[in-house]
Amino acid sequence: MTGTERESRAETDALAGAIAGEAARLALPLPTGAADRLARYATSLWSWNERLNLTRHTDVVRFVARDVGDAAAIAGHLAQGERVLDVGTGGGAPGIILAILRPDLRVELCDSVVKKARAVSAIAAEAGLTVPVHAVAAQELVARRPAGEDRFDSLVVRAVAPLVKLLGWFEPIGHAYGRLLVVKGPRWEEELAAARETRLARQRTVRRIATWPLPGTPNQSVLLEVRAAAGRA
Repeated sequence: MTGTERESRAETDALAGAIAGEAARLALPLPTGAADRLARYATSLWSWNERLNLTRHTDVVRFVARDVGDAAAIAGHLAQGERVLDVGTGGGAPGIILAILRPDLRVELCDSVVKKARAVSAIAAEAGLTVPVHAVAAQELVARRPAGEDRFDSLVVRAVAPLVKLLGWFEPIGHAYGRLLVVKGPRWEEELAAARETRLARQRTVRRIATWPLPGTPNQSVLLEVRAAAGRA
């Protein structure tokens, strides 16, 4: 190992330790080896972020509290072996982190912004992860795979669009996937009320399935599950 490689390894080890410490402080359990993989991902993400605007969470505290925290909350509501699509992944969260926390999942990512999708693909490779990244709109990708082994069980959405827009985008292909899992912040009830004023509210059932604190604030994040309404396939 060269001096540069030893220095890089030491930096990764230090970051992994900081991530593990912050996760412990927030009572976020990490699987064995996850802190090291998260450190490699964060290192690559932050490096790419200097060239592209991929994330605002560029320190350990925000990375763990927001990115790892959100992914951990989602992970608890995914069944063994689910096929998951991270919609509009941006910098790879929560999709890449889900793949780290839950290796049993079949995680894929997509972003319609080609340069972001290419960057995330490089980030995953640099972090030693095998995660498919698609440079295409999620609706198009989902519509191509309405049945069989490749059909998505859950579409995970975070910080992409208001709820009413999401429902409008995915309602025409509602038969082609299992459910939407949508991470929302303090204004989720306003967004839900706006969605219920449209016909979409009668076609989809929206329920809150998880709530967790936003560290450092009095607010909470929520996980909304969106499924076809009773009687609609």
